[in-house]
Amino acid sequence: VETDAALREILGHKRVGVVGCSTTPGKAAHDVPAYLQRHGYEIVPINPTAQDVLGRDAADSLTAVDAELPLVCIFRPSDEVAGIVDEAIDRGDVRVVWTQLGIRDPEAAKRAEDAGLSVVQDRCMKVEHGRLCG
Repeated sequence: VETDAALREILGHKRVGVVGCSTTPGKAAHDVPAYLQRHGYEIVPINPTAQDVLGRDAADSLTAVDAELPLVCIFRPSDEVAGIVDEAIDRGDVRVVWTQLGIRDPEAAKRAEDAGLSVVQDRCMKVEHGRLCG
């Protein structure tokens, strides 16, 4: 996904599963979801080592989330993206996989696209939201 129109549409999904959501202020994996939360997004933190993040119960994995997740934002190293994308595809409700700045896996992205998902790689949701919706 490269066009501003497509990014705006993606940013219209107001529930975001954040894989790797951090409890540590100052880390992008904390500050970006906190920003989105302040702008009306429902953040579903996914972090197996945290009880709660940003006032929300943290799930151990994408598979453990009961709520519908149209958008999954990934804050994990590139070598973990493939497994996360496979979980997203298996869920059946994920429509978009977004990897944050510096995170790419072209093969996983192709698998997601082949399964009908939109993919945004190596871009910051906070930056794009501020630029397009701010």
